[in-house]
Formats: sequence, C-alpha cells, structure tokens
Amino acid sequence: MTHLLEVEDLTVSFAHDDGTVEAVKRGSFHVERGETLAIVGESGSGKSVTSRAIMRLLANNATLSKNSRIHFDGHDLGKLSDRQMRAVRGGRIAMIFQEPMSSLNPLYKIGDQIAEAIVTHRPMKKTAALAEALELLKQVRIPDPEMRLSQYPHQLSGGQRQRVMIAMAIANGPDLLIADEPTTALDVTVQAEILALLSHLQKTRNMGMILITHDLGIVERHSDRVCVMRRGEIVERGTTREVFAAPAHAYTKKLLASEPRGEPQPIAAEAPVVMEARNLDVFFEIRWGSLFRSKTSSLRAVNDISLSIRRGETLGIVGESGSGKSTLGKAIVRLLNVRGGEILWQGEHLEKRTKAEMRPFRTKLQVVFQDPFASLNPRMSVRDLVEEGLIVNDIGQTRREREGLVREALRSVDLDPNCLNRFPHEFSGGQRQRIAIARAVALEPEFLLLDEPTSALDLSVQAQIIELLRGLQAKRGLTYLFISHDLKVVKALCHNVVVMKSGEVCERGTTAEVLSNPAHPYTRTLIDAAFRA
Repeated sequence: MTHLLEVEDLTVSFAHDDGTVEAVKRGSFHVERGETLAIVGESGSGKSVTSRAIMRLLANNATLSKNSRIHFDGHDLGKLSDRQMRAVRGGRIAMIFQEPMSSLNPLYKIGDQIAEAIVTHRPMKKTAALAEALELLKQVRIPDPEMRLSQYPHQLSGGQRQRVMIAMAIANGPDLLIADEPTTALDVTVQAEILALLSHLQKTRNMGMILITHDLGIVERHSDRVCVMRRGEIVERGTTREVFAAPAHAYTKKLLASEPRGEPQPIAAEAPVVMEARNLDVFFEIRWGSLFRSKTSSLRAVNDISLSIRRGETLGIVGESGSGKSTLGKAIVRLLNVRGGEILWQGEHLEKRTKAEMRPFRTKLQVVFQDPFASLNPRMSVRDLVEEGLIVNDIGQTRREREGLVREALRSVDLDPNCLNRFPHEFSGGQRQRIAIARAVALEPEFLLLDEPTSALDLSVQAQIIELLRGLQAKRGLTYLFISHDLKVVKALCHNVVVMKSGEVCERGTTAEVLSNPAHPYTRTLIDAAFRA
C-alpha cells in the first residue's frame, strides 16, 4: 500500500561562514491517510527544518543529500517543477507555521489574504471567497469575524493571528496538513478548541497530519504515532501509547520527565513598590468596511485596571488571547499610550512622557516580546542584535569589551557564544526567543516585561529559562511582569497573578491561592484546561 507521505533518508545541511551544519540526519518516516504523526524534540532538533524540506521551503543555503527522497501520494516531490510544487502547496499539502506575524502579509487585510489562498487553488470569484473566508474565521472561533475580515495582522492578538493561519491552511481541504506548533500562541481553552477542530477536519476529510510540537500533553492526546528528534536525528519512534508508556531512549525519558517545577523565591518583606498602575484605560480606534462605507468603532482593550509590583516580584498576567494581557503590559512600559490613569516607576510618573523623555528609562525597563522573529531585525547578526543596545546606551568602552558582554549574555540563555555571525532565520523558534532574552538582559535592566517568553520553547528548555529567570532575579533584584497563557509556568515563576478577561480583571491574588482555590468561573475554566490529565 502506498503511504500518503513517505520520507526516506532525509538529510539537510546548511552552509555558513563557519562551515556546514547538518540540521537533519538520515530521517525516515511515513504518514498514512487519516492519522497524526507527532514530531517532538527540543528547539533546534530539526523538527521545523524537516517540515520545510517536505514543503520545499528551505533557505537558499540549504542542501538535501542525493539519497533524500520525499514521496507524496506516490509522486516524488523532488522531481516536481516549481510551478507544479506551488499547486501542491496550499492545495494538497498545507502548513500552519509557528510564527503567524512573519507568515501574514502586514500590508493586506485578513479577509484578502484568506481569499487569496482560496482563489489561487480554486476557480472562484473574490466575493464568494470572502464569504468562505468569513465562515472559516467562524470555524476557528475568531471573535467578531465580520470586523476581522477588514483588519490587518497587527490589529489582532498573537492567538488571533495564529487562528487566521489555521483558517488559511484548511481553506482548500488539504490531504496532508503540517502543523508546526499550531497552538503555541493560544491560551489553554482555545488550544483545546483548535485541536478538536483539527481532529474533526482530519476525520471527516480523511486527512493526514504531521503535528510538530513541544507540548507532550498535546502529543499524548492528539497523535497516533510519534517520532522523537534530537540534534537532527530521530532517536525513537513508535505508537504514541507505546512511547509514552515505555520510552526506550534516555532523551525521550528526559522529555517526558520535564515540566515546570519549583516555586518563586520569597520577596523581601521590606521590598518597595517599583511599578504601579492606577486606573489604566487603553482604547483602540478600529476602522473596517470598504473605502466608501468605512465604519469606525472604539475598542476598550484595558478597562480601569490598577496593579502594583514590588522589587524582586514576578507578577503574572493570564487570560485568553485577546483578553488585553499584552496591551496592558505594553501600556505599563509606555509602548502604548493610555487614555486614562497613571503609571509610576519608582514614584516617577510615566504616563504623559514623550518618546524622548522616556529614553532614560529604556535601559531600566526592557521587553521580551512574544514573537521573536518579528522583534529581531532579520538583516542583523546575533552580535549586532545584542550589541546594538550596548552601543546606544554607552555600555562597554571597546568592541572587544562589548563582544565579551554579548558572549556572556548568550551563555546566560544557554546559546553557543560562537554563533555571533549567524542571522535570526538560521535559528529555530526557541533559539530566537533566547536571543531576544539575551538582548534584554545584556543591558542589566531593573524591570522586564516578559510577553510569552517561553511559548516557543519545548518543556526541557522551558525549565532552563525558568531557572535562568529565577537566577537573574535573585542575583540582580529584577522585577518581572510575566504575561503567559501557560499556567504551569506561571505557577513555577510568579508570586502573584492577575486574571484578565475582555480587558478587565476578574480575579487576582497570590498564585498559590488563585490556582488552588479560584473564585471566578472563568479562572476555574482556565485551570481545568491547563491541569487536566
């Protein structure tokens, strides 16, 4: 019987200034119709490179070995012309990419982008394609789908952008769906909905699926077979039930044992309040509709929120995507303007300061964003990315001294300091996130806004980053505002937590109290989804 997809002896190498790196080594696997194959492993293990090799979307400096074979429905994809491959991509094989902001065109409206994916592969008028796009947005549970059709990617939250990517991927009913971290940016409740949707589509259309993820809970619940990758090699494979019940390889055992653990270190009793927000309001003016019949509505993204954070404290902000978490965080560090309320850093008002007046505070208040590919300049090397802040803020007297600081920052986030001359696209999603953290901590800030800093990381690296953040906090007295949908990470890292829904606070308290005895029904829903067996 012919497999839907058969990959034989896949070897992918990348040429760099420092030599050649073998990212995938002799990987072989297959996918049947109607089944889900999960590929798991640490960031940088070769998972995403494998998926891009199947789609023929590798970078120009990538090379497949002569023995590599990729067969889809009996056809050798390596022998297809570019035109033939474009017909396969998005039509018979679709892919959900890990970072939606880098995959969606910032210049085009959401509706137009989904419609384009439809009309490229099916003869259909644009009006009909837009109507179908609206139905797809409803399927992936985008709030206010009619309005979203006329919005641009930057006007949506990270989770909403990911759902748009899923809608585009399933638009043409593909035979094979490659889902590269499809729920990374989604909160736990929407994760369950999206995975249930994908499972339903798979069953009704007899669709094969490759699920690339670092979330072992998702793998256990939603895959039939699993391949475990480490340093470019498949070290273990088998049915999901067999691998989880009796892992044979030491690395698989390590992955299965990895989970955020521990508790935050106690805050000093005399620790002063360093950051305070009082009655914050943030509004967005949203325009939608056609050029001649445009409509405007005012969205209140943050509604009368007050909070305070003491030196050395980690305050967690949790809630569904679109709840206002990231908007609140950006407003507090003055990356967004507020319509009402006050923001105080160590007693100094920030809410009315201009960009120029905020510059002296920027070294003290640093940010690690959710999507590292969007926040890292693709034209700059790792050295330049981390060194840029040092130069702007006059840290380090010579290039050699600054290089030493850059290398130390990279070591602190468990990255090889010899990768200075590589560029962001040459790293995995998790590695790019660590570069973003290194860039922030290199300036020795006092306050870090961490917007989903571990969302792109596998469990074993999550644990390392949590320990890193704990160590930096203890050593330097850092204060964190930690935005996340991962309640297990919040439990391990945060002293206190604020639960947000629709721009408002529905519950707050110590992390232990809120997670063990939630008072609000919405909080209970989040906890049930995060900690269920």
